[in-house]
Amino acid sequence: MTVAAILNGKGRDVYTETSTRSLSEICASLGGRRIGAIVLCDEPGVIVGIVSERDVVQAIAMEGPDVLAQPVSEYMTKEVAVCTEADSVNGVMARMTEGRFRHMPVVEDGKLIGLVSIGDIVKFRIAQVEREADDLRNYIQAV
Repeated sequence: MTVAAILNGKGRDVYTETSTRSLSEICASLGGRRIGAIVLCDEPGVIVGIVSERDVVQAIAMEGPDVLAQPVSEYMTKEVAVCTEADSVNGVMARMTEGRFRHMPVVEDGKLIGLVSIGDIVKFRIAQVEREADDLRNYIQAV
């Protein structure tokens, strides 16, 4: 199965912010929207970075609470790992596990078209395994 199957189920809307926002503003968005990461785009669809709750906590731990007034561009991940709709769910899950990150933007022709989280992938895989188990039970009962 591919990333497209996940996006078809959950939707393709992605909340973004610009890299000029302060860490405090980013925190308000993360908390207010109950999300774990924000893709940063200074132009529509053009990814310049990503910031997660972990990035914010690390910045505060290293520099103290005054860091919240700083622009997110100072603390965002600039080299963002991305995938496409055609990528396999298993391949994306492996990349996320290996890189120890929980969110991956989905791009097409260099533009942001979606976002998948490790939670999305786990939910999808569990549903897939349950369907396969049901199919196998139904097959065994029919024989």
